Amino acid sequence: MDFSKHIQKAEEALRRRNYDFAIELYRQLIELNPNLGPARAGLRRALWERHKTGKKKVGVLGKLKGAGPLAAAKGLMKAGKFDGAAKALETFLSTDPANEEGNAMLGESLRSAGHDEAALAVYEFLAEVAPKRADGWREAAAIRAQQGDIPGALQALEKALEADPRDREAQKARKDLAAEVALEARKSGEGSHSRQQMADSEGALAQERKRRLHRSEDDLQAELAQLEERYAEDSSNVDLMVSMGEVLEKLRDPEAALDMYRRAHSYRKDSPDLAARVSQTAIKAKKKAIARADKAGDQDLADRLEAELGALELSRLQASVESNPQAVGDRLELGKLLLRGEDLDTAIQHLQRVAPDPRLGDEARFFLALCFYRKGLLDLAQDSFQTCLPSSGPVDGRTCEILYHLGLIAEEQGDAPTARAHFSRIYAVDIAYRDVAQKMEQL
Repeated sequence: MDFSKHIQKAEEALRRRNYDFAIELYRQLIELNPNLGPARAGLRRALWERHKTGKKKVGVLGKLKGAGPLAAAKGLMKAGKFDGAAKALETFLSTDPANEEGNAMLGESLRSAGHDEAALAVYEFLAEVAPKRADGWREAAAIRAQQGDIPGALQALEKALEADPRDREAQKARKDLAAEVALEARKSGEGSHSRQQMADSEGALAQERKRRLHRSEDDLQAELAQLEERYAEDSSNVDLMVSMGEVLEKLRDPEAALDMYRRAHSYRKDSPDLAARVSQTAIKAKKKAIARADKAGDQDLADRLEAELGALELSRLQASVESNPQAVGDRLELGKLLLRGEDLDTAIQHLQRVAPDPRLGDEARFFLALCFYRKGLLDLAQDSFQTCLPSSGPVDGRTCEILYHLGLIAEEQGDAPTARAHFSRIYAVDIAYRDVAQKMEQL
């Protein structure tokens, strides 16, 4: 059965902040198909967004009510009744959606029941609300690897190690996955390439571990001297070049590090890791050059370097989303950069792909609204700004910007009372915001 139209209906309700309706729709879909990943992910987000607005907050009575389903879920899991446990956990999480234990148990019960797509959505949500826990990303990686999504699995393992660099399970999983990739390549007749790929992967792992160790500047200088001695005897050793580049980065010399990474990449032109290092370090080097130009008061040079930096960042982000379409963070940054460059249609394409993401959707819709406004599509801009406008809470900088643009749109539509209502909310907290004081007088 095709649930896509029903998912779209729930997503639309969620975008319009009709949380109760969205939650009900997602629950109906889950009842029909417990393994429907988009519905599980949407339900997590809808519950969380409703919780953040202040509705359905967990009080003492709520916690007491939630204790029953949680205890029931634990008993059902022990009895091997995983679908029943998942239902009990959904009941528990309806009042406490960010509960770490509940989400971890839900992911485990869904996976044990064979609902991997649903479990993946839950584990990724757990990683979002509990960024210091590695198990959410680690379990998500295991599911992605099982599904054959090796790049996605490796990316999830990297995030697990960012959360906990000492997580041995994630370290072992990443190494095993790299070895498996090499083995599969060898089986398909690409033996020499796979051995090189495995060597690259294991070398990268070793360098990752070294990067996580804190060393003083004297220690780093001593290590660099040792590496330079070895490099003088073996000037084609790519691993040495990478090691030197990493030490130079830690010594805050991105220009020298960039030179080493470029040399390494010239030997391994097919290495995505080295290509990424070159791109990222080139950006660091450019930023340092801009800082020097600013300090010297050379504004012309600083402006030229700023333009070059923008081109480098654009190239890096384009390469990132091309190699990994699921890199929503980079896709969002690419959309924002294209917006700054007035490439509005391309920016809209990328931002629309980020909008459904539970973590970055609000920000993507805000920049989508700016794109629509600059294109003169006032009805689309107004709708998008409204979906981004918080229903409660303090009027912060982002809220002011949304209200200001809604006021401008109302002005252009000839609706002075609505325009004044938007501007007055800003005026009440920040009289100096842009030309709000002047507009209040005019209206």
